[in-house]
Amino acid sequence: MRLDGRVAIVTGSGRSLGRAYAIALAAAGASVVVNDVDADSAARTVADITAAGGAATAVVAAVGTAEAAEALVQAALSEFGRLDVLIANAGVLRDRVLWKMSDDDFDAVITTHLRGSFTCGRAAAIALREQDQGGRIVLIGSPAGQFGSFGQTNYAAAKAGLVAMARTWSLELARAGITANAVIPTALSPMTATIPAYTQVYEDFVAGKGIPESYRRDHALGSPEDVAPLIVWLASELSGDVTGQALGIGGDRLTLYSHPDVLATADSDGGWSAAQIDEAWRERFAPLAQRSGPPASD
Repeated sequence: MRLDGRVAIVTGSGRSLGRAYAIALAAAGASVVVNDVDADSAARTVADITAAGGAATAVVAAVGTAEAAEALVQAALSEFGRLDVLIANAGVLRDRVLWKMSDDDFDAVITTHLRGSFTCGRAAAIALREQDQGGRIVLIGSPAGQFGSFGQTNYAAAKAGLVAMARTWSLELARAGITANAVIPTALSPMTATIPAYTQVYEDFVAGKGIPESYRRDHALGSPEDVAPLIVWLASELSGDVTGQALGIGGDRLTLYSHPDVLATADSDGGWSAAQIDEAWRERFAPLAQRSGPPASD
């Protein structure tokens, strides 16, 4: 699957998942604008891409501001003459339970994940619409945004917002031929390492040991490189009819997530009293209530 002639921006691509996306896009023929807050990490990704015969340039900036987003788009236009794909991947963690989370903890995560994806998406959409040749926007979600996650009020809210943002953009940008989708990766990364159940698996992975089959299959947990093929496909011509979707990938598993749907309704002439609501809940709604948190592993 080739991306020759295409130009992609990948935010947060100095390391881990973003780096894997950038390298895979370049290997498929795309020119890549690498972005990271750390200059050395960004330079290493660029060097690895160019050493393999690809084309890449770096923009060192923390996403979130309109200025950073504009710099990324301008780098694509000035260095490679066009823009075709935005992968909004940059993120940070500030994990705390609700009663211990500070304003700064909350704002840092929302600014990077949610505002950063918004400003980059807006700048990319403007450029793509002016170019008038379609395009691809991919926002990176998380199972935390799909199911909730203990100690991650900020992160889960941002990731849930990104899926809603992609669905909204899929409507707004459809006439311009620009698709917008969310990818829900599950891969071993420094973020995954903060989850106690996966800390040892991550340490073994970093040490060069393989990922146990049970984790790849039952936990959908693999390497960053396992996620990259979905990014390449969504950046390609073949996915031009795919938009507004949340697609998960990790280890051996590919997942399509549902859109929120109405599970049940009930009507009461003249409105509802609290007592009637209680009765309706117990008789009609409670059997359909969904569990809180992620589903149990197979």
